[in-house]
Amino acid sequence: MLRSEGRDMISLEMDMVQYDCPYIDTTLDHDVSFLAKQWDFSTVDRELETRIMVKGDDGDALDRGLSALRNHENMQSYELLRRKGEVALFRSRIDETAAMHAIRENDGYITGPFRIREGSETWHVGFDTEDVAEGALAELERHNDFSVEDRESVDLEDYDDLLQNLGSAKQLLDGCRSLSTVEQETLVSAVRDGYFEEPRDATLSTLADRFDVSKMAVSKNLRRSQRKLLGQIAGELDAIDQ
Repeated sequence: MLRSEGRDMISLEMDMVQYDCPYIDTTLDHDVSFLAKQWDFSTVDRELETRIMVKGDDGDALDRGLSALRNHENMQSYELLRRKGEVALFRSRIDETAAMHAIRENDGYITGPFRIREGSETWHVGFDTEDVAEGALAELERHNDFSVEDRESVDLEDYDDLLQNLGSAKQLLDGCRSLSTVEQETLVSAVRDGYFEEPRDATLSTLADRFDVSKMAVSKNLRRSQRKLLGQIAGELDAIDQ
């Protein structure tokens, strides 16, 4: 079926509360959070199989959360794959929830990871047209509590650009993660306080006072953070141009 030209795809970020989701129930009663990036839906069994990360506030919290999840009435199967400290990866199957059904029946698709904590989920969902998105939201309102946190219209060229440059985006994200906590905090403060503005609103002295260190220490942390990030950016500029 051909799509009409000039109609943008709709991308939604939603804060979703489901009353039939074992992951949400677990985060209400225990100090754990979940992140799911890989899933597979069986149209025959109407079940969602997910490989999902779980993190507890500490090891004991993780133990209690995993035990509650394993024994939840809506959990069809559970297999712990590996664990280290307060973080674990497991595979599970749950029945299709009302919200999942509404998204699927209205031709929606997942565009990002599920994040689950403190009784709600962050969903990233896409629809091919505005009308389809509105129909899905209307159906969701019947059985679920949710709010649309972000709504973006994505045209075909932007979508193509995103797909072509996922590798470069990952490299830049890795560059950000390579910063130490001190380097990150120093760089963020320098940007927010106006150190890189012309004329400067912040100096090495004001930054040193903020962190209670010497000007030399601040300068060293700034140089290190800039070197790491600019190295990643320079390396990816050629890839983006190509």
